Amino acid sequence: MIRKIFTSILVFFFVLIDIPFNGSLRSNPSDSQADLLPLVSNQYLSNDILAEENLEPFERSINRFINYWGLAGVSVAIANEGKLVYAKGFGYADVENEVEMQPYHLLRVASVSKLITATAIMKLVEEGKLKLDHQVFGEDGILNNPLYQNYIDERIEDITVKHLLNHSGGWTTRWGDQLFMPESIARQLNRELPLSKDDVIEFTLGKRLHFTPGTRSSYSNFGYLVLERVIEKIAKSSYERFVKKSIFHPIGVYDAFIAHNYDSLRYPLEVRYYEVPEAEPVPSFDGQQEVLKSRGGNDIRMLGAAGGWVISSVSLTKFLLSIDLHSKETIISQKSIRQLTSNEPGFHPLGWRWVSSSGDKWRTGSFAGSSALALSQNNGLTYVFITNTSPWVGARFPYEVNRMMARALRGVDSWPKINLFNPYSINFENYVEVNEADSSMNQQRGWAWNLINLG
Repeated sequence: MIRKIFTSILVFFFVLIDIPFNGSLRSNPSDSQADLLPLVSNQYLSNDILAEENLEPFERSINRFINYWGLAGVSVAIANEGKLVYAKGFGYADVENEVEMQPYHLLRVASVSKLITATAIMKLVEEGKLKLDHQVFGEDGILNNPLYQNYIDERIEDITVKHLLNHSGGWTTRWGDQLFMPESIARQLNRELPLSKDDVIEFTLGKRLHFTPGTRSSYSNFGYLVLERVIEKIAKSSYERFVKKSIFHPIGVYDAFIAHNYDSLRYPLEVRYYEVPEAEPVPSFDGQQEVLKSRGGNDIRMLGAAGGWVISSVSLTKFLLSIDLHSKETIISQKSIRQLTSNEPGFHPLGWRWVSSSGDKWRTGSFAGSSALALSQNNGLTYVFITNTSPWVGARFPYEVNRMMARALRGVDSWPKINLFNPYSINFENYVEVNEADSSMNQQRGWAWNLINLG
């Protein structure tokens, strides 16, 4: 009975907003309708959906890994040949309130956001509004308003859009990462916290470059902050709105947002974030209180295009498939996809972290309270692994995830004959009853109904 009621609710939601279950749009929803979608579009996916005996060894490997590293929770999604064949949460989305992690929960993905930004740039290129060799700064540059003219190194004028994408703009972290040193920047600019993005840009342009643009790569969050301003200038829209309208909504993704900083401002269905037990409070990004880095110490909204997105593992997997050469339908052209994955000696790919000679592609992301690995293999397998915990190894943790997943995946002989992107492919009668006493699920349904009533 509970299952039938839940399914009826889902059907009502999709009829209400005129969206078929497979996620493609009959028509573009209004902004108010789109705000409702994240709470309903993936909620048919729960941990009870998939119970395959041949996947038990795979899941044991993940559970052992979680226990070894002391992770609060993990969300995993796997696609094979374009179909979502696995989606499950492990551990807790919220330890304090004992909310189990589900595939529909939203998590910060840190620098995986750079791949999203690179895709948005390629979208503008395809629309004829931008070229990769366009000059960014200077009188003839994209960002030619007076705010960005006070640079002291003339080489700034040589920076192109491509240099920002492949981390060859001329900046290193020799004196620190500009997006993680607000107190120092505020002191040197004689400004009050919180800093604006333009404060950080002004500060950085007031320093000499570390190397000549285009001569080598050095990983730079700051370069992607500048790309955010480039997108906003060309698209005449906020960065977040442009990405949602041009990249996510056309592929049926509505549960992606730029994160808020404080724990109290998490989105409905967003997880809580955890650090190592020894983590000490630090000054908050706005200088108002002492908090953990993952709960207001780091300015995640400042990271924005460089590392600010929250999204479910399922929707991130759908995004990866939309920029995969093997996919039938993609959000950008095959030419653009090839540009993103091209390997130039001595330079990072555009958006991706690594691309192997065989065509396998990795994108990692890590900061306090978050770690993510998105991998697209040339054999048709794509997976996303996201955790709401940052172990002591920090940015090296995705490498540990990669090794574990490689071993665990080798033990899977076959994947379920199912496409979890499409609820019509799921025989709900084969799965466990939804527990009526599950307060977290009931609360999440309540959020959806409240938003609909407010809309």
